[in-house]
Amino acid sequence: MTLVWLSIGWVFAAVATAMLPMRHQYVPGISLMVAAPVLIVMLGQGYGWIYAVLALAAFVSMFRNPLRYFIARARGQKPEIPQ
Repeated sequence: MTLVWLSIGWVFAAVATAMLPMRHQYVPGISLMVAAPVLIVMLGQGYGWIYAVLALAAFVSMFRNPLRYFIARARGQKPEIPQ
């Protein structure tokens, strides 16, 4: 049950971060991106792989632009950063 509350807390933290101005989103956004895979793996272990896949789909949907940026950086490209 604690895992469910942690996941709900993560969602509320993500929503609160999304309401911040862009220049203030970086630090909480990166911490949420680091915490998400840990929660997804724990959800998969505790409740089954289908819930982990659903959580992964939600994570990729919410963080699609930062993930595109990190993929482009890994490929050696220089993507633009929003002002």
